[in-house]
Amino acid sequence: MSSKATDKFLSLSKIDWTHLDWKKELKNNITTVEELREYLPLTVEEEGDLGRIIDIHPMNISRYYLSLINSENPQDPIRRQCVPDAQELILAGAMGETTGDPYGDDKHDKGNGVLHKYDYTALVVTSEYCATYCRHCFRKRMVGLPNDLTVKNFKNAAKYIADHPEITNAIMSGGDPFMLPTKTLMEMLDCLRNIEHLNHVRIGSRVPVTYPFRLFDDELIAFLKEFNKEKTIFVPTHFNHPREITPVAKEAVWRLRSAGITVNNQAVLLRGVNDTVQTLVDLMNGLLRIGVNPYYLYQCMPVARVRHHFQVPLKEGVDMVDQARQHFDGYAKRFKFIIGHDIGKMEICGRIDNVLVLKQLHARSGHDGESSRLMIRLLTETGGWLDDLPEIVGP
Repeated sequence: MSSKATDKFLSLSKIDWTHLDWKKELKNNITTVEELREYLPLTVEEEGDLGRIIDIHPMNISRYYLSLINSENPQDPIRRQCVPDAQELILAGAMGETTGDPYGDDKHDKGNGVLHKYDYTALVVTSEYCATYCRHCFRKRMVGLPNDLTVKNFKNAAKYIADHPEITNAIMSGGDPFMLPTKTLMEMLDCLRNIEHLNHVRIGSRVPVTYPFRLFDDELIAFLKEFNKEKTIFVPTHFNHPREITPVAKEAVWRLRSAGITVNNQAVLLRGVNDTVQTLVDLMNGLLRIGVNPYYLYQCMPVARVRHHFQVPLKEGVDMVDQARQHFDGYAKRFKFIIGHDIGKMEICGRIDNVLVLKQLHARSGHDGESSRLMIRLLTETGGWLDDLPEIVGP
């Protein structure tokens, strides 16, 4: 690394993140190859690859999240999650990658940002913007790009929810809802406040991980605390590695918890990030220390320009998770190893030799009879997705 880049990178460690204006700091995000080169060492070849990748899937890295990288390690797990990699140029069609939507969201698009995948849940895509664009994102095809999938008028989204009494919970997703202006977010939540049949609201966000000082906004926290008294709020967040659990992140989580909000974690099992037993142990235990519940560990989806270098084969993954569970107390091992598939959400229960046992937890709308069914598949050495595994038919 050049002396200038070294000095600039080291200067990040001197920033007091707790006293920054979160809106102004966004202007310092790294979005170009030239800006990234000022902080991290890049070869000429890397710069060329980065330029080609960014044209397809934009780069956006907050200086805070960049500061968590070990700049001396090209394979650093934090770097791997935010800095584009030449492997994103590989389209491994033979592996079953999809350039479309592996989660089946598009089939349940009701317009105006509303996705009604499960009878009892409505998800509203509030924004296509995040503080940092994760390179493994399953919505990679839309985040940071102009699209028609986000909400145009939240009042219309709320009306859809109000008109469907079977909906018991609403998820504000994206993108990242917490990156909306505070007033906008408050107005959106107010639209949900008086819907009688809504039991709770979820705000899905990676802000506690990649931009935690956004949550140091006293006006936002005060509003969430007041709203939470009337309609319970949960925040599903997304810590993938124990080094993401910093003092600043801990403070951000505490501010949410001080508003009475339960914070749950939905990690993704990722090659080169958390694919060791010890890393999973440190992650789950670290989350519990700061009051975050380990909730889901997702199998990486077969997304184009993601699966090739991030997905861990299921046979390897299920063993890794089982070994990690041996080191957990009861609270740490409550998380479920999950496949979020087009047909619904399935828990990966475990394996007996090469037989994988799954249980369907949620079925798409109109397929209620499929919920809670057991599924048996034949494990292969490389299979990383349900569709890769032959179905085992009973006698």
